[in-house]
Amino acid sequence: MLEHCVPWPADRAERYRRDGYWRGESLVRLLADAARTHGPKTALVGAGRRIGYAELEQEVRRLAAGFRDRGIGDGDRVVVQLPNTPDFVRVCFALFTIGARPVFSLPAHRDVEIRHLCELSGAVGYVSPGLLRGFDHAALARRIRSEVPTLRHLFVCGDDPSGTADDPVVPLSEVDGDPETGDPFPVLDPSDVAFFLLSGGTTALPKLIPRTHDDYTYQVRAAGSATALTERDVYLATLPVAFNFTWGCPGVVGTLRAGGTVVFAEDPTPETCFPLIAAERVTVTSVVPSVVQLWLEGAEWLTDDLSSLRTVQIGSAKLHRNIAEQIEPTFDCRLQQVFGMAEGLCTFTRDDDPAETVLATQGRPISPADEIRIVDEEGKELPAGEIGELLARGPYTLQGYYRAPEHNARAFTDDGFYRSGDLARLTDNGDLVIEGRIKDVIIRGGDKVSAAEVEGHLQALEGVARAAVVPVPDDFLGERTCACLVRAEGAEEMLLPELKRAMQARGLAEYKLPDRLVYLEELPLTGLGKTDKKALAALLRGETPAEAGAFVPARDRTG
Repeated sequence: MLEHCVPWPADRAERYRRDGYWRGESLVRLLADAARTHGPKTALVGAGRRIGYAELEQEVRRLAAGFRDRGIGDGDRVVVQLPNTPDFVRVCFALFTIGARPVFSLPAHRDVEIRHLCELSGAVGYVSPGLLRGFDHAALARRIRSEVPTLRHLFVCGDDPSGTADDPVVPLSEVDGDPETGDPFPVLDPSDVAFFLLSGGTTALPKLIPRTHDDYTYQVRAAGSATALTERDVYLATLPVAFNFTWGCPGVVGTLRAGGTVVFAEDPTPETCFPLIAAERVTVTSVVPSVVQLWLEGAEWLTDDLSSLRTVQIGSAKLHRNIAEQIEPTFDCRLQQVFGMAEGLCTFTRDDDPAETVLATQGRPISPADEIRIVDEEGKELPAGEIGELLARGPYTLQGYYRAPEHNARAFTDDGFYRSGDLARLTDNGDLVIEGRIKDVIIRGGDKVSAAEVEGHLQALEGVARAAVVPVPDDFLGERTCACLVRAEGAEEMLLPELKRAMQARGLAEYKLPDRLVYLEELPLTGLGKTDKKALAALLRGETPAEAGAFVPARDRTG
């Protein structure tokens, strides 16, 4: 096991192997088996290309040899920040092949997040786009390289507007080698770490989640079974491919394992996705509630043939009942509610579940070896129907975050259950219902925004004396982010566009920027002297809660 990663206890690891959950299968072998079985069949569609299974494996091996020849080796960490294209798959499987560990990053990440990921992982490499949606990622890569001593290798996929002839940033198109020459590819240990996912984050910046070959190949196998995925299926990747939901629930990897076809969408809008569904005869996709609302609206005026759809998975944020009830009648397909975490546990509704289960719950765990508990604040297990914290352990749920011993001591019970931070209950039939989050996270359209992180950046701005960030309900995104500020003496109040520009200048990702801005004379406090966010939320709803005390109503500066 890679240093700073927490292994499963030996007795449980042995049980998972004995019972057939872990089969000693690496992700590299998964692709090789699929290539041998499905050869010329189309595996990936995107960025103007159609790539067959055998072709994909060959390209992966040549790319792996190219990375190896340029100094990337077994055990190295490489941050991968690419959009939804076949290159994400090619790069990750090439890194798997040489024993390097991809560290997944989102296209929306900027200096703050990328620097953190490189420093935390000790990354030696960084694969990024060049220019993407007007942002110069290649220039970001150069800035990070100058700040992180371990970072030596930069690879750019696409145009590099800030490059010079003397700059050692390597175009991905030039990373090519002969897999039959040079050092042989390492023999992979399936029990070792394959790659790192990112935590959704209740802390300021994401933690790294080590996923092993054994646990992830099992996850995609179990998720594929729960989705009834076969080689006849066509999966549309609409959300960022670096999400666990898109990558492996069953997602891209599960579809490749089943021998199906993966189609990449540049964005999740109906204008982009509906023509792809019609042209490629897409059967399965996974979206968040805010996206499916756009799709429901788009279905009223777009005329694309969506009759191939059989399953739409929805997860990552609460799906309101009134939206859930519209999906099957509008798209003539099955809704599959999903609860999943990058840390492991996944629960799905099933095709044969009663309608009420599908509409109102997040279903059952995908593995018979998944163990879940709902506990109160003292850790006592609660009966069905009562709300408490969800704890989980199982053959694909992590045992500890990477290089985070102090946090791990709090995040896991003595017997290895992961404290999810989710408030949940079980129905009498054993189905899971997620009720919210214990900690201070805003779930904005499926993206998790740490209030503490945004508050830290707000507090650092000139003219801000105090700051608090709270969610405000939104019919479209579920929640939006509201910044509540107290201005420093003598400072002028900002309007929201000005605040956003200041936050962007600090390198904050777009989805973390406040959607609303209000000013107060003082922030309400609890009896312990902490900011009373319940009182703030009530104020923003137009209420004047008694517990807030006497404070001046908010001045909305959203503009």
